[in-house]
Amino acid sequence: MDYMKTYAQWCTDPYFDAETKMELKDIESDTAEIEDRFYRRLEFGTGGLRGVIGAGTNRMNIYTVRQATQGLANYIISQNGQKKGVAIAYDSRRMSPEFADEAALCLNANGIHTYRFESLRPTPELSFAVRHLGCIAGIVITASHNPREYNGYKVYWEDGAQITPPHDKNILAEVAKVTEFSQVKTMDRQEAQAQGLYEMIGSGIDDLYMEQLKEQSIHPELIQKAAGDIKIVYTPLHGTGNIPVRRVLKELGFEHVYVVKDQELPDGSFPTVAYPNPEDEKAWTLALALAKEKDADIVLATDPDADRLGVYAKDTKTGEYVSFTGNMSGMLIAEYILRERTAKGTMPENPALVETIVTTDMAKAIAAEYGTALIEVLTGFKYIGEQIKLFEQENSHHYVFGLEESYGCLAGTYARDKDACVAVMMLCEAAAYYKLQNKTLWDAMLDMYEKYGYYKEGLATLTLKGIDGAKQIQEMMSAARSNPPKTLGGFQVLAVRDYKEDVRTDMLTGETVPTGLPASNVLYYELENNAWCCVRPSGTEPKIKYYFGVKGTSLEDAAEKLQALKQDMVKEA
Repeated sequence: MDYMKTYAQWCTDPYFDAETKMELKDIESDTAEIEDRFYRRLEFGTGGLRGVIGAGTNRMNIYTVRQATQGLANYIISQNGQKKGVAIAYDSRRMSPEFADEAALCLNANGIHTYRFESLRPTPELSFAVRHLGCIAGIVITASHNPREYNGYKVYWEDGAQITPPHDKNILAEVAKVTEFSQVKTMDRQEAQAQGLYEMIGSGIDDLYMEQLKEQSIHPELIQKAAGDIKIVYTPLHGTGNIPVRRVLKELGFEHVYVVKDQELPDGSFPTVAYPNPEDEKAWTLALALAKEKDADIVLATDPDADRLGVYAKDTKTGEYVSFTGNMSGMLIAEYILRERTAKGTMPENPALVETIVTTDMAKAIAAEYGTALIEVLTGFKYIGEQIKLFEQENSHHYVFGLEESYGCLAGTYARDKDACVAVMMLCEAAAYYKLQNKTLWDAMLDMYEKYGYYKEGLATLTLKGIDGAKQIQEMMSAARSNPPKTLGGFQVLAVRDYKEDVRTDMLTGETVPTGLPASNVLYYELENNAWCCVRPSGTEPKIKYYFGVKGTSLEDAAEKLQALKQDMVKEA
């Protein structure tokens, strides 16, 4: 792509609005900035778009959103899905309502009915709406937990999960065919509404979604017993979680829920945090201050589209609040569900726990304890959602719970994506259960470590932006493939799984077998003593990610082992 030629076209073509041209005029002397904005089209990956908001082919703007939507529309038409329609939701980020409208009107101009939420909603509610309304697809305008300058566009298929093969590759191919803006259709909103193509949805879906959340409760009677004593602090981090999270907790009967006032209302500039991510400890400053003021038992934060949940819980011995990883909170919920459903006699036949390959191995121990199948899938919650569909089609298992290390989980099958609203609900119910035993969630976590072993996991990332970044990442992956290490962090490498080549190689015998999972640019190292590590490029950001897991004899032992493995792995790869 001749980026200067494309830049000039955007500055002069009447197709582009005056505001876009003014923004581009302001960078006319900055060649590097022009290059970064125009050296490529913003990549439509297997999940959709994600990028910095701004003018240019490599940015999130109304034109790149329309272009992507035209490709999606073409694929929907090829599948005869026009009448089924597309549900559209959006979060609190800048330009989210505008992008949602542009997507709807492009689909409408192609004769496709759209159901657009009247205001911002959590991503998991969109997943629920797709299935409830019988849509062919769904779109969520969100950049999840990325920094404030980003926005994104995620595509769902009729099963309610983010697109998986073959639809992901087919949609990607259709989007790639839309090379000129002259190929893109759009129409006036009033005209679309008059033709019955553009439909607003809202409270009706909210009520049905809320009922599905509450149906996941195992012991509502315990909530009633503890509701007057347990104290909960919550922050939506300026995102979509405020209304649904507070509503479900209120309807379940929790009496003391304190919301961080300065982070309560939606705001795409995220004024109180640099990075609206519950994984970032800096995002917790206000919530932890309120927790100490109220003497809270549990502190919760959801990301902007409310599909990820972060947790702190009080250590009764020190009075301090302890941070939980996504693995830890996921394991608390998993054991609570499996244990209490088993005890209550409500566990379905052939139950299954589903996790990604980079999620804690404690899940395997918990699943074995309760006679539950443990299914591993590739990184990305869409593969967990896909398993629910496959279980139903094959009548093989009944999904009980699914989780990934990156703060996402799902109890129930009403949605097919991770849901922080149900995670909040289940964790608060578990907290109530333990409160009646004079325990906090941290006490419960320590009990699990004693029972199953001191599992600990970590993550390191390396960001490589710009034209050369993607090339460097691929070179790093190629080097790792051609020269696999024999030891990592003092652990012997027992086997290497190369998911791109679909081969698992036993490093002791040389024997090879298929991985059994779809092709993906991922390397996974099985190490001795229940340790492991994994490396893969991010699917949504210019990063290479390193994952690590160990099993120790104590918290200190596990931390030491993990640090040694982390240092060696990042250096090695």
